[in-house]
Amino acid sequence: MSKVNINFACSPYDRTRALLDGTVVPEGIDLNFLPMEVEETFYRQFRYSEFEASEVSLSSYTLSRAHGDNRFIAIPVFTSRFFRHSCIYININSGIKTPEDLKGKIVGVPEYQMTSALWLRGTFQHEYGIKPSDIHWRTGGMEQPGRIEKIKIKLPSDVDCQPIPVDKTLAQMLETGEIDAVINARIPSTFYNGHNVKRLFENYHEVEAEYFRKTGIFPIMHCIAIRHDVYYANPWVAMSLFKALKEAKNIVMANFKNTSALYATLPWMVYEVERTKAIMGEDFWPYGIEPNRKALESICQYSYEQGLSEKLMTVEELFAKETFEVFKI
Repeated sequence: MSKVNINFACSPYDRTRALLDGTVVPEGIDLNFLPMEVEETFYRQFRYSEFEASEVSLSSYTLSRAHGDNRFIAIPVFTSRFFRHSCIYININSGIKTPEDLKGKIVGVPEYQMTSALWLRGTFQHEYGIKPSDIHWRTGGMEQPGRIEKIKIKLPSDVDCQPIPVDKTLAQMLETGEIDAVINARIPSTFYNGHNVKRLFENYHEVEAEYFRKTGIFPIMHCIAIRHDVYYANPWVAMSLFKALKEAKNIVMANFKNTSALYATLPWMVYEVERTKAIMGEDFWPYGIEPNRKALESICQYSYEQGLSEKLMTVEELFAKETFEVFKI
């Protein structure tokens, strides 16, 4: 039996590297791993469906499925997770001291529907009482002019969201005070080389740890999606990829227990691993449905509340049915 050829676009994270270097080989699959920046992967996959499987934005995927776009089916492998309190940057002259001060302010975001912004708007609403309609939103490129939403969205009438001028960037406008704050997964260049930009939560590591203790949520940013034509022809591919990606991640988790195998160039790596486990448990980056159900249900809720998803999606509608259970001996 010949193997199924899959072109797989994904970032070369430590947790996916075993597939990139061939240490882990998915059963029955000839995998061509294409290491790419996430912005390129997302743009090419959602616009043109170029890859048989890829990393995808969980927000983009959820709202696409809610709108009836069935080109892809996801598996519960979460290649990117991130607490996003560290990702709110403010102009020091904006008068913003607390999250509540964001009301009435102009806040930039590369794309309104991007997952980091979705999570933070949900956090603002449920933790601080700030609705999306309380903020004036501006979209565009963080460092390069002209970025647009890769997916068409229709927002509630009370949400003010407009693109910035095509010759400007969010990083530049934050530095000059043309916008008051920015939400972005990447650190704006003006945080380092400007004079007027700082984080809203300067003690973000403490705030994020407390958020986890309170909610039990480690926010999910990206998952893996398989093109439907591949999945329908070979439904076993879903579990084969799931198992391989989980094995790749488990290699990294096992190496955390072996100090001679910690290859990250960080002096206090062991301390950080031990601190993380003390707060979040031994498997702090779980794959699968049930360990992540609360986070997945929350993102479905936020997408619907914020007017991105036309209907309230369920976890069962988003993921391949074969990945909800695993066999036991």
